[in-house]
Amino acid sequence: MENLSNQLYGIITVYGPKLVGALLTLVIGMWVISIIQGILRRQFEKREMEPSLRGFLNSTIGILLKAMLWISVIGMMGVQMTSFIALLGAAGLAIGMALSGTLQNFAGGVMILIFKPFKTGDFIDAQGHAGIVNEIQIFNTILKTPDNKTIIIPNAGLSTGSMINFSTEQFRRVDLEFGIAYGDDVDKAKEVLMKLIKADERIINEPAEPFIAVKALADSSVNLVVRVWADASNYWGIYFGLTEQVYKTFDKEGLNIPFPQMDVHIQK
Repeated sequence: MENLSNQLYGIITVYGPKLVGALLTLVIGMWVISIIQGILRRQFEKREMEPSLRGFLNSTIGILLKAMLWISVIGMMGVQMTSFIALLGAAGLAIGMALSGTLQNFAGGVMILIFKPFKTGDFIDAQGHAGIVNEIQIFNTILKTPDNKTIIIPNAGLSTGSMINFSTEQFRRVDLEFGIAYGDDVDKAKEVLMKLIKADERIINEPAEPFIAVKALADSSVNLVVRVWADASNYWGIYFGLTEQVYKTFDKEGLNIPFPQMDVHIQK
């Protein structure tokens, strides 16, 4: 019993201070980590960062700091952590290689949420798909097409590939092209087009006034190009509406919209 008491006393003498120091370090460290997370949370909110990214980054940073704290605490108690850290590094490397595609999508999602090349509600064209951004997730971005289809695009390609964002600017230019037959009065066609443009209140004169010009002398028609500016929300309304009005008005004004045709001459 005396020998056992001496051994217990030696263990308490050697490891007691280490255990107390480790517990104090753990308690103080957890308190400091909570303060750091609170500061980061306020900074993320001040920068108006996406809520999903705020929560993910805050929790990830908290997990990393707590892991470092626990490794330090275990090391203070005399446990050799060199082999454990090496094993942890090897496991992390293996997991990283196995999940390389997923990690690329994760990195792409973080970049998108930080730099915001587009946001929820924008109409974009990317990776061969066009639609309204319905949700930006960490690994994928979800689009809704005009005909109500759901498209899921991995963030890796979105963050590194080219993309068209139709919702960034307030105004868009509507480009249209109309053909008249050879022999028709070009000036009259321009006059009719300008009347139709001025009658549409959705068309604006900024950043440039309406433009009409002869674009090409095609095989079967003289092609006129029309360029007008409008609010982005009115783009398709003007595009389809003006096309219909031109078709109806050209016929009334005696302007012919030609179609491809071929003359065949038979020689005896």
